[in-house]
Amino acid sequence: MKKNSLIIVSGGMDSITMLHEYREQIALAVSFDYGSNHNAKELPLAALHCQRLGIEHIIIPLGFIHEYFKSSLLEGAAAIPEGHYAAENMKSTVVPFRNGIMLAIAAGLAESRGLECIMIANHAGDHAIYPDCRDSFIHAMAAAVGSGTYNGIQIFAPYTNITKSDIARHGKELGLDYSETWSCYKGGEHHCGKCGTCVERKEALAAAGIEDTTIYEED
Repeated sequence: MKKNSLIIVSGGMDSITMLHEYREQIALAVSFDYGSNHNAKELPLAALHCQRLGIEHIIIPLGFIHEYFKSSLLEGAAAIPEGHYAAENMKSTVVPFRNGIMLAIAAGLAESRGLECIMIANHAGDHAIYPDCRDSFIHAMAAAVGSGTYNGIQIFAPYTNITKSDIARHGKELGLDYSETWSCYKGGEHHCGKCGTCVERKEALAAAGIEDTTIYEED
């Protein structure tokens, strides 16, 4: 199979699952260091998986996001709200237009490398609070990228309308060890176990019948 794709990979459960699931198509993986609380935990794991799969991996710094944007993800662990993603307070974790910025950069990078497709691992669980993870946004961005590149680069987002539990089931079939991924928005020594993404991680692993070997601060 032709390796004609670029993947945006964070080091979290979703993008690492996609990295492994579509590894035969991926020529380049790109991560973005935008100064979030948990970048330092995620990025080494993204690099680890890419190295194992023999996929080129690059990290692009986006320091301006931390400097100029407003989000609890950029303000230290104490700013991260606890609770389920359905809670209104979780909207503070939105980094404005993050996926739009990353997809735009990925499009320029893909065209520079002669690649035909960008992969992104947004999923249905993100829809409630993250506008740039929704199906309507992905379609609009795909149209913009397709019309704005000479070779009509496509965006491939196969997880858009499935849950994190579904993604975990994919990972289970692939034999992934999810302890080698990072979710927690607080970015401490261990997962906090209480923020929205930790709660979602626990629920997804349980629903997929995967033993959760994550170390949580609350344990």
